[in-house]
Amino acid sequence: VQLQASGGGLVQAGGSLRLSCTASGRAFPTYAVGWFRQAPGKEREFVAAITRSGENTYYVDSAKGRFTISRDNAENTVYLLMNSLKREDTAVYYCAAATGWPKVAVRDYNYWGQGTLVTVSS
Repeated sequence: VQLQASGGGLVQAGGSLRLSCTASGRAFPTYAVGWFRQAPGKEREFVAAITRSGENTYYVDSAKGRFTISRDNAENTVYLLMNSLKREDTAVYYCAAATGWPKVAVRDYNYWGQGTLVTVSS
């Protein structure tokens, strides 16, 4: 499966963005999908993940209550709605697909999109 992330941009602190991860291939509904981010000089970290059906979601503590991950399998797309953005959310955001249950480790994801830059200004 091939993934393409989009929707990044420049936003003021407190604002919102919605990222999209669009996949090619009929097998997309069989994959769990995660969002990760990587800030300059830092390691890539887990942000959120969603099960194949979309019934279960998982978030890093810093995203709980502010970010919402969802998916539309008919459109082969996973979304990450980010509200109340903070400067520390500035990073390149990546979506990734994994077989089975959602994971939080980078190494457990098989397919990666190219990343979309989110910049939060004060």
